[in-house]
Amino acid sequence: MMSAVILADNHWNGPGPWWPLIPLLWFTLIIALFLVVGRFGRRRWQRGWYAGESRLAERYAAGEIDASEYRERLGVLHEKNN
Repeated sequence: MMSAVILADNHWNGPGPWWPLIPLLWFTLIIALFLVVGRFGRRRWQRGWYAGESRLAERYAAGEIDASEYRERLGVLHEKNN
């Protein structure tokens, strides 16, 4: 009988005033993970052939280069990446 009284009176007063810190830390960790992956993922994507191809398309659209030069340079970009 004494053990039941001890278990019932364990002085548990709830989680305490620090309980919002745990979800806040998880939220911060998840946001930091997304930011790191987004930053380095974009940086890798921009260094690839896609960035060169988009810049080339912009120059062609602006009229800086003609169609034959566009196709020639596009072919060179695709050769380098294959």
